[in-house]
Amino acid sequence: MSAAKPMAPSAEPRQQDARLSPPSASVQPEKPKQRNHRFDGKAHGEPYAADALPAKQPKPAGVDHRTTPRPDKNEPQYRQAPRRGGKVRDGYDSLATPQYGAAAKAAYKSTAVSTDLPRLSKVMAERGLCSRREADVWIANSWVMVDGEIVDTLGTRIRADAEIIISSYAHEVQSEAVTILLHKPVGYVSGQAEDGYEPAIVLVHPDNEWLDDPNINPQQHKEFQRRFLTGLAPAGRLDIDSTGMLVLTQDGRVARHLIGEDSSVEKEYLVRVEGQLSDADLQRLNFGLSLDGEKLKPAKVSWQNEDQLRFVLREGKKRQIRRMCEMVGLHVVGLKRVRIGSVNLGKLPPGLWRYLRHDERF
Repeated sequence: MSAAKPMAPSAEPRQQDARLSPPSASVQPEKPKQRNHRFDGKAHGEPYAADALPAKQPKPAGVDHRTTPRPDKNEPQYRQAPRRGGKVRDGYDSLATPQYGAAAKAAYKSTAVSTDLPRLSKVMAERGLCSRREADVWIANSWVMVDGEIVDTLGTRIRADAEIIISSYAHEVQSEAVTILLHKPVGYVSGQAEDGYEPAIVLVHPDNEWLDDPNINPQQHKEFQRRFLTGLAPAGRLDIDSTGMLVLTQDGRVARHLIGEDSSVEKEYLVRVEGQLSDADLQRLNFGLSLDGEKLKPAKVSWQNEDQLRFVLREGKKRQIRRMCEMVGLHVVGLKRVRIGSVNLGKLPPGLWRYLRHDERF
């Protein structure tokens, strides 16, 4: 085979790929000079005009011209207070106002909001508008107006006699809150699960609703929705070995009314006991006993039948009735809560629940 002959160069020069070779300097377009926001408007790189330079004025004596004063050398840097400046037209005096150190902190505290004023959420709860938790939600959603101004900052302090107006949106949310009455059986805890026992709230589902309530109003009856479980919490406790009425509610007003510090709602119990009870000890059960170093509030204790006592209390210390009975030599073998305020357990079967009716009030 004969050797391949080299190819002859083409008559026309091959066009060079522009991506491989940069354009020649002779054909490169000239970029406009960048302007550097100079007061004379000239392009960057051009000399200043001598007549464009402003005349340098002498600084008046006795005036602090520092834009950022140096920190106090006697105080560590990490403890320096933030600089608090202002404008001269607003009456700010940089020389008379301390910028750093203890003096600046003292000046700031003197202008801070007084901590003697109550928080807005506390005032709302004390007026019975809602619970403090609900108040925080309403404030965060800008649903609260104080003295004509909307407040949306948590922890805001106001005057105790300030005018508070609640948005209709908050009232709508509050009106949709449900309160449920559950006949808690033995073996369920009131709150969160503990020691392997389930909380009573697991019984709140459609299959356990008491639909045979003779007082139910079909026009006002609510269809169960999963959102009813959101924020549903017990308003009070009932021991694991006790049965009877347990209130679970989404309404902070109901919870505060039943278990608030100033609550005086009556709670009635039927208590089956074993042992002998003298008249003197019966009087002690009514008034005269102390628990945890505190005098108990007066109670109403009487015989329901030969082996059952009726207790009416206005407080609810942990295992209070059982401990009271032990102090007078009685042993509790059964405890059932049958009434809270003016709402009775009635014929609600154990393990079932119903809604608090519109005509019922604790």
